[in-house]
Amino acid sequence: MFHALRSPGTLAVTLAAAGILLVTMGARQSVGLFIGPINSSTGLGIATLSLALAIGQFAWGAIQPLAGALADRHGPRPVLIGGILLLAVGSALTPFMDTGFGLIVSLGLISAMGSGAGSFSVLIGAAAQRMPASARGTASGVINAGGSFGQFLFAPILQGLIQAVGWMGAMGALAVMSLGALPLVNRLTGAATAQPHASSEPADTRGLREAVREALRDRSYLLLHAGFFTCGFHIAFLVTHLPGEVDLCGLPPSVASTSLAIIGLANVAGSLLAGASIARYRSKHVLALMYASRTLLIAWYLLMPRSAAVYYVFAAGLGLTWLATVPPTANLVGRLFGVRHLGTLFGLTLLSHQLGGFLGAWLGGLALTHFGDFSWMWYADMALAAAAALLNLPIREAAPRTATA
Repeated sequence: MFHALRSPGTLAVTLAAAGILLVTMGARQSVGLFIGPINSSTGLGIATLSLALAIGQFAWGAIQPLAGALADRHGPRPVLIGGILLLAVGSALTPFMDTGFGLIVSLGLISAMGSGAGSFSVLIGAAAQRMPASARGTASGVINAGGSFGQFLFAPILQGLIQAVGWMGAMGALAVMSLGALPLVNRLTGAATAQPHASSEPADTRGLREAVREALRDRSYLLLHAGFFTCGFHIAFLVTHLPGEVDLCGLPPSVASTSLAIIGLANVAGSLLAGASIARYRSKHVLALMYASRTLLIAWYLLMPRSAAVYYVFAAGLGLTWLATVPPTANLVGRLFGVRHLGTLFGLTLLSHQLGGFLGAWLGGLALTHFGDFSWMWYADMALAAAAALLNLPIREAAPRTATA
């Protein structure tokens, strides 16, 4: 599986990018642990705190194409350093915020934009420009797995810190932990690794605006956006409302937390498998299979009795494709348009993902309010997953042996 990463330089770049994503995604995915303690401390209310985090979801997606464009124009180093510093500053400021607006600024904007600037679009784009085309698929899977492992690693550490030193101390520790990613930026973007394989591909002389205009007129790119929108809808609905679904079934909260941990671990394997698969098969077929599997998995879940064992199996199945859609999606963008403007173009695709995520989280709450359960959301999720599987099939993509990853 890792044969393509045998070069020491390629492996170092891949692991550096994975380490940075471990920190930025681990911090972002664990912020929900602070909702209860912050609410108990400030009395602002769950609705106010949820609004701050919802704004953070959108801000994380909105910054992706902007950060990608800056990285494409000025290089990834200043963007990654700035993103990590913003993440640390936002975390450090949060304990001093005692109003809803203050939390929107610190958690919803500063931290979220910092995490987004050090996330998929910049990291995968930077790594792709520093390795041969044959290694990019596997590398993207390893990088993505780093983010999944960060979700698994940060949650228990921060939960333990909250219990030991309180949420303010834990948030301060998170700021310090975020700074630990700074040394990895040098390894990813250092002069020794910059552009060693650029001569293996035709030079891309298009400007950024021209590249974006060309992409937005491309039917395959728009179909890819539609499928990734569905992925965001699916993930945000589940990560936001799975605990509520577990509670409706009369099961203890530990079932929900264990299920989320299983999702994180399973996604490490799923990301690695996705990275290896796109080196052998068309990315559009890998994506179609992932989305179709979600349709079948949800159907199975709805037919089964609600028990802890069912949730754990369901979580393991979800985890295999959770964010494993990122490597084939980024790979398709690179195949369609090259890697020169990959940070920007993939960033726009991630923005589509987060728009779906906003709707998945918001509509799930409306469904529970109006119908008392999530039944209609499960049906909608199944329909969207099936549609995404079909939408990926017409995407224009050459076979891996003739394409430029």
